[in-house]
Amino acid sequence: MTEEWGARLAGDRALLDRGSTAERVADILRQRITEGVFLPGTRLSEESLREALGISRNTLREAFRLLAHEGLLEHQLNRGVFVRLLSTADIRDLYAIRRILECGALRNLSTVPAEAAAEAGAAIEAAETAAARGDWGAVGTANMRFHQAIADLSGSRRVAETVRGLLAELRLVFLVVADPRQLHEPYLAGNRALYELLAAGDARAAEEALQRYFDDAEAQLLAAYAPAAG
Repeated sequence: MTEEWGARLAGDRALLDRGSTAERVADILRQRITEGVFLPGTRLSEESLREALGISRNTLREAFRLLAHEGLLEHQLNRGVFVRLLSTADIRDLYAIRRILECGALRNLSTVPAEAAAEAGAAIEAAETAAARGDWGAVGTANMRFHQAIADLSGSRRVAETVRGLLAELRLVFLVVADPRQLHEPYLAGNRALYELLAAGDARAAEEALQRYFDDAEAQLLAAYAPAAG
């Protein structure tokens, strides 16, 4: 296990206790995966993780199962458990379902709740602040928060949870691309414009803008990802 793994997971161990569930362990590992502590293609050592987190083999294996079901991990026969390295087909599929769910959340919206607009606005502010200091990883995190706020407008727990999983998978793609600024900077203005439409209560125009946003983002990400993923 690398020094970075050890440093991050040492703090995580303090968040767990003897009664911690596999779901709680999965929450921690999911967060560390999306932060890039475990990069796509990395083999996760069961022994090292159990030692670092102070958990049982059964708890860790159940956490692995949950994350594999979400598409973040994969079991390779006779090799172990790895952080997934997504394909370009995966990217196309992710954007296809995001169009259905996020654009659908706007399409069926009669009014934009003030609290939801405020959450989207807070994510925009966080992204712009992070960009100003050159923290493009934090810009990506804020972007995910913004799109989660859009999904939450559906009022559906299932839609919100599904989009949360899709965004975690998409983060695996971002981690492979060498230049995160290239990925995130072009969409700062687009996110701001989309938020302003939501704040003005114009859900129809916001949906149309989001459709164009997804078209541009998918094309740009595929162009950047294919060479990086090899």
